[in-house]
Amino acid sequence: MSDRWISTFLDAQAAELGAARNTLLAYGRDLKDVGAWLAKQNAEFETATTAQIEAYLIHCDAQGLAKSTRARRLSAIKQLYRFAFEEGWRSENPAIQIASPGQDKRLPKTLDEDEVERLLTSARSFGRGEHDQLRDTCLMELLYATGMRVSELVSLPVSSARGDPQMLLILGKGGKERMVPLSPSARLSLFEWIKLRDAKQQKLEDKGAAPSRFLFPSRGASGYLTRHWFYARIKSLAVHAGVDPNKVTPHTLRHAFATHLLAGGADLRAIQTMLGHADVATTEIYTHVVDERLTQLVLDHHPLAKDSRKSGGNTSSEGQ
Repeated sequence: MSDRWISTFLDAQAAELGAARNTLLAYGRDLKDVGAWLAKQNAEFETATTAQIEAYLIHCDAQGLAKSTRARRLSAIKQLYRFAFEEGWRSENPAIQIASPGQDKRLPKTLDEDEVERLLTSARSFGRGEHDQLRDTCLMELLYATGMRVSELVSLPVSSARGDPQMLLILGKGGKERMVPLSPSARLSLFEWIKLRDAKQQKLEDKGAAPSRFLFPSRGASGYLTRHWFYARIKSLAVHAGVDPNKVTPHTLRHAFATHLLAGGADLRAIQTMLGHADVATTEIYTHVVDERLTQLVLDHHPLAKDSRKSGGNTSSEGQ
């Protein structure tokens, strides 16, 4: 019975919501684990009670599973029972009142402004020649100026960047479009790269190659530079710049974009729009990054903090 519930639910998710294959596989694995545990309790999805579902989550906790894993499994259970209720398989949803364990919020790694400047400087001189240097500079300038996801950056159509635009049209998750302003240095690097890119593409087309619609064309299957290539490239730029490569990924440049804007007084809602976050709660994590950096700044530089460290952190009890 449990297997039938799972397979029917997954078929509906695929047909009605167009759920991705990886999402369906994750739902399937999670729900099979729940079904197997219920079977050991002489229960199944059709008869499981709220107490039994809570007991399963306690079992997951005892196994040492992360909060994120437990939250994902509870989400799968809730969605299954929502579907079962809509289909009339059950008259109630036993999981509806169970609170999610949530996830531990981890502050994103970011870079300070000096580290970003060193990376940009590295991009201008690291490559083997003018082509590589202009391409790398354009990639890095655009990434830091817009906070794009790396997949959005490497797959940019060249048509969106022609005409010295002051705003760049970005196609984000779920096919949603957003406009992000470009800094003067990003516009300059974009102009110089397109001029060189077009000249190279024209030579290739003269030899019979098909025209490319991408800003960063490649001979690979996708037709543009891959995320994996850029991930390796940015590590090399970090080494050349003298910046710890363990701190540097395309995503840390996205974090730096948001953190530096927020520290400079930018509106959180504006940053949300530019990052393409569906929920402002996702963007709010950067307020914690800025708060943490300001706290550390005070601890490192305020004279009273220095005096406290010199005295071992002891305070006088006089006047208490």
